[in-house]
Order: sequence, then structure tokens, then C-alpha cells
Amino acid sequence: MDESLGDLLPLIAQQLESPDTPYVREAFERLLAEPDIDEEEARAMLAFCLADELEAMGTEDRAFNTERYRVLLQLLPVMPEGR
Repeated sequence: MDESLGDLLPLIAQQLESPDTPYVREAFERLLAEPDIDEEEARAMLAFCLADELEAMGTEDRAFNTERYRVLLQLLPVMPEGR
């Protein structure tokens, strides 16, 4: 796993437990229902979506876009390839 994604795993763990981000738990559970995706890979996919949104924040000089993040999560297991 890419080191920067690994750095986001604690944030993903928090989001999975938080009542404020049920959509992260829903995406995680949906991914685990896939026969070829294990917990580590599912967490990495969630982290990738978070990394993509954080990168977009920096590139576009804007605040975190929760709706965009939710869309990225909904698209999983297809990985986003751009904005």
C-alpha cells in the first residue's frame, strides 16, 4: 500500500466508527460483500477516496466536499481516475 494511503488509515478507522459518517461504514460493508475484497483492501479503497478528495481540496483551493467524497465511495470498487 502507498505510504500516504497508509497514513490515512487511522482517519478511515475513525470514520468507520463515527455516527457522523455512516456512508463510510456502508461503503465498507458493501465492499466486504464482494468475494475478492478483504478488509485490508476495502480500507485501502476507502483511504484512496479520501486521498483523492484531500488532493482535490489542495489543487482546487477549496474546503472538503462531503458530497464528492460520498460519490467516490459509492463508485467503489471502481477506483476513481480523475475528477
